[in-house]
Amino acid sequence: MRPSNRDAAALRPVTIERGVARYAEGSCLVKFGNTHVLCAASLEDRPPPWLRGQGRGWVTAEYAMLPRATATRTKRESASGRPSGRTHEIQRLIGRSLRAVVDLQAMGERQVVVDCDVIQADGGTRTAAITGAWVALHDCLAWMHHRSMIKHMPVRDHVAAVSCGIVKGEAVLDLDYAEDSSAETDANFVLTGQGGLVEVQATAENAPFTEAQLGSMLALARAGIADLVALQKDAVARKP
Repeated sequence: MRPSNRDAAALRPVTIERGVARYAEGSCLVKFGNTHVLCAASLEDRPPPWLRGQGRGWVTAEYAMLPRATATRTKRESASGRPSGRTHEIQRLIGRSLRAVVDLQAMGERQVVVDCDVIQADGGTRTAAITGAWVALHDCLAWMHHRSMIKHMPVRDHVAAVSCGIVKGEAVLDLDYAEDSSAETDANFVLTGQGGLVEVQATAENAPFTEAQLGSMLALARAGIADLVALQKDAVARKP
């Protein structure tokens, strides 16, 4: 039995609450068990300088972990003057994941920045951030559409993410910190609602993993992300 008393194929309890940031064009608070991430999408009525004049928009993301999101206080990265390599990697991953399912041409020359701030961390912060960021982005684009700023919704599909791992020789879904810190293999999967692969990150921590184990983790991820997409659909169908 896992430390959280879940089956190998079970997600942690997941909730998505929309409209939690009063001033953002789109926002949500997503919870994967004890991992809580606030996602807020902000519209900028101009593209990045390098995209000006090309007639298309851009979606990007920023990621941060609050000082007491973990058991001990971590120093704010703003105090050091630049984000860490881990933070830079995660926010680029979130941006890539969102752009994979958005028609940038339909946005016009505008940019949406999705801020993902980890309020509480218990493993899987990047996967929770991607799953919540899609909801915040969807609501921002819907805000634009309702005001006739764009002709149609540029979102082509859902995108969500989940972690998997090999723990004590078994493939398990949605690792919390207790499992993540001891896993033989740690992996993150980003998939679209239609099942397309956006990104796969898999790392052997102690011993190499096999192709069969990778297949087992992918199968778990597909089932878990199908559940997450269903939660996204239910969230955006309700009034915030």
